[in-house]
Amino acid sequence: MGIEATSEAQPRHIVWDWNGTLLDDNHAVVAAVNNVCTAFDRPEITLQEWRSLYSRPLVRCYERLLGRALDEDGWTKLDALYHNEYRELLPTCGLADGAVDLLHGWRAAGGSQSLLSMWFHHELVSLVNEFGLAEVFARIDGLRRETGGGSKAEHLVEHLDAQGLDPAEVVLVGDVVDDARAAEQVGARCVLVSTGVMHHSALEETGAPVADSIGAALRLL
Repeated sequence: MGIEATSEAQPRHIVWDWNGTLLDDNHAVVAAVNNVCTAFDRPEITLQEWRSLYSRPLVRCYERLLGRALDEDGWTKLDALYHNEYRELLPTCGLADGAVDLLHGWRAAGGSQSLLSMWFHHELVSLVNEFGLAEVFARIDGLRRETGGGSKAEHLVEHLDAQGLDPAEVVLVGDVVDDARAAEQVGARCVLVSTGVMHHSALEETGAPVADSIGAALRLL
């Protein structure tokens, strides 16, 4: 069953996703995926091909990409290959168009906001600080384990509980289907942006509103 778009009142709190939403990192993602492809003797792919393949859990996504099953050792190798290449390219990634003004504008208008990412926590905090954005977020949470690939829902529950937030007053802005599913599971709303690693059509299938930029996403609220 899809997530119903509603005409509820504007939420008081936004939970922002980072990669592909506030951070424009598609080129780094594709390069990192292709680093995996090369190591596993698979031809390189384009962003559009990755968008067609991308899903969670990530291990199943990569099994489809590579045409083979992945055991624990294989996943550990793949995870390191991806993240090593991605980290090399992180300095070349910038913020989404208008992100700084939009974040400060929401805060100035009296709204609260926080950041929840599946990127590694200590690296996330450092990067947000480098962009000078730490002050606009009431809380910043990233992944606090050594490998990624899991669902965002459990992390969203902890993120909201830590802030004492009522999910009914929250909207999650993200770029993948997993963001919509996580919001649905906790009882929050969701707006998706088609700026990341999933096709617009795949995002629409969730039933959540879909925008082509974070500015357009805020207008949908």
